This record gives sequence, structure tokens and C-alpha cells, in this order.
Amino acid sequence: MIGALTSGHIADFIGRKGAMRISAVFCIAAWLAIYFSKGALSLDIGRFSMGYGIGILSYVVPVFIAEITPKNLRGGLTTVNQLMICIGTSVAFIVGTVVNWRTLALTGLIPCFILLLGLFFIPESPRWLAKIGKKEEFEVALRRLRGEDADIYQETAEIQDYIENLQDLPNPRIQDLFQMKYARSLIVGVGLMVFQQFGGINGFTFYASGIFVTAGFSSASVGTISWACIKIPITALGAILMDKSGRRPLLMISATGTCLGCFLTGISFYMKGHELLMEWVPILALSGILVYIGSFSIGMGAVPWIIMSEIFPINIKGTAGSLVTMVNWFGAWVVSYTFNYLMSWSSQGTFFLFAGVSAATVLFVAKIVPETKGRTLEEIQTTMNY
Repeated sequence: MIGALTSGHIADFIGRKGAMRISAVFCIAAWLAIYFSKGALSLDIGRFSMGYGIGILSYVVPVFIAEITPKNLRGGLTTVNQLMICIGTSVAFIVGTVVNWRTLALTGLIPCFILLLGLFFIPESPRWLAKIGKKEEFEVALRRLRGEDADIYQETAEIQDYIENLQDLPNPRIQDLFQMKYARSLIVGVGLMVFQQFGGINGFTFYASGIFVTAGFSSASVGTISWACIKIPITALGAILMDKSGRRPLLMISATGTCLGCFLTGISFYMKGHELLMEWVPILALSGILVYIGSFSIGMGAVPWIIMSEIFPINIKGTAGSLVTMVNWFGAWVVSYTFNYLMSWSSQGTFFLFAGVSAATVLFVAKIVPETKGRTLEEIQTTMNY
């Protein structure tokens, strides 16, 4: 949450690449602190540093991708970020079943160093360069991204005109976000993050092993590996469909699926509690959890981050993005912290509660969330905020 609060200001002040470099340094320091830890304090320091780095990265990566990609590829390429997260967590789940935690911590250094090195070979966000008045660097970066033979005249003119219209506006403060002209963007951005997190994803993720054992599996390995393997192909499918079917249909299909997955899982725990058809309980629990994670992966995992990166004008993007990202991590903390207490209160009730949130998500998307497929960032922001 602290990383999220500062992410927008860092990305606006030193650029999108600069923010990613800072994040990589914090994450490298974190993994080293965890690996060399001799007690709880160094573990806590490592986890704190990791959280700060990821808080920055979770905001700046989707924003950077949205700002550098053409409108017809923006959704799919931004979803690739979520696909890489799925691959990373899936690899960690699987590797973690065969190595100890110190070795697992060392593997976390690999993507950090790749990120740090790779940033030397990619251009800065052209829109950020235009925002800070670096016209020549802006055109060079856009040319590198689009190719030497591409016609960038129209795109350059649209971005510059939009930036010029924002130049007279004062530097935004957090209270400026609550003006009526930004109300819809803020409701959509914050609302999607609330529904994403309070639908229970981090309860499922962090306590997957415990859920499988509680549901009646003798070992959590089968369920955990199945969980890890199903995320990757379905997230990849979501990336392919993102710029074809649109954001809204994927969100509604995804939320409907997570509702069904939670309901099936809740039914399995209800049956176990009342000793009904006990041989079906593990199968129903596994089916519900896999339906949930598959459904989440195709839409609710990536789309809220994509829409967050699209709907805010560049003059408030840092402040608004920080707020939205902080709400996301606050929700993640609440669900992670309360999940065991909820399971102690009522295991089936916990999953029925998450199912209710997913059902409400369908209504929220249907009534409030706009379709942003096939539109430039400037077009989206103008229609939503003015």
C-alpha cells in the first residue's frame, strides 16, 4: 500500500522507466534479505521491501504498456503483464513443492535482474516525454516503438494536442480527484479494484494448500499444481480475446464464472459439514476452485488493471493511479488477513460471501463500466472526464 501511494508520483517525477528501476532495486534487496535472514526481523524487512517494490511495479507496468502500444493492441499487450504474473506465480507454486524456501527466494532474483537490464534497451513512454515537454525525445521514442517506416504524424499530433489542452491545469492534489468531471473514472477504477479483491482471489491464492487439505485431499500438491497449470493458458486466451471481444464481455463472463466457482466450493464445504456424499466433496471443491481461478484469469485478473491504465487523463494519472492501486492492495490485505477468521466462522459461508461479491460485480460492470476497446487513450479520457 505504501508503494502504491508513492508509485504515481515517482512515475510522474522520474519517468515510467525510472520507477521500474527503483522497484527492481527494492525487490533485489528484498530477496537478498530473505535469503540471508537469520531471524524474523530480516524476513520482515525483506517482505516490507518486496511489498514496496511490487506496489510501485503493479501501477507503473500497466500504465507504461498502455502508453506505448497502439489502440488495436493495447488490451492484449497489457494482459501480457497479467500473463507473466500468472507464469511467475505458477512457476513459484511448482518449484516451491520441490525446493526449500531459501532456494525459492534466490529464483526471485532472476526476473528482477532481467527487468533491470532490459530497461536499458527500451524507450521511455512517449506520452510522459510529451507531458514534461521533451518534444524531440517524444518523437524519437514514438518512432522507435512504431518502426522507422511507420507514419506517426497523426498519432504525434493527437498526443501533443491533448497534452497542450492539459498544460494550463494545476498540478493535481488528492482532493482534486473528487471533482465531478473525474467522478465516473474514479468510481470505475476504484470499484473494479474493490470487486477484484473482495471477490476472494487472495484468500484462494495464499491459502490454496490449506483449502485443498480442509476439503479432504490427503495432499495439497495435486490441487496446487492443477491450480498453477490452469492459470497460464486461460490468461493467454484472455490476452488473445481482449482486443476482439472487448473488456466488458470478458469482465462479465469472468465474474459470472468466479461466482459459480465460489458457489461450488461453498457447496462442497456445506456437504462436508453435514456429512453428505462425502466422496464427492474433494472433487466438488477442486472443480469449484479451478472454475474460480480459470474464470478469474480470463478477465477479473487483468481487465481492472487495463481499464485503470486507460481511463485517467495524464495530468491526474499519477495521483489517481496511486489511489486505485492502494485500494487494490488494501483489499488484498483485508482478504488475506481475515480469510482464516472467516473460514473459522463458516467455511461454506466464506465462499458464499465471495460468490455474492462476484454477482454484484456483474451488475457493476453492466451498469457503470465503459467499453474501451479500439479507442485511443485520449478519446477514452475525453469522453469519460469532460
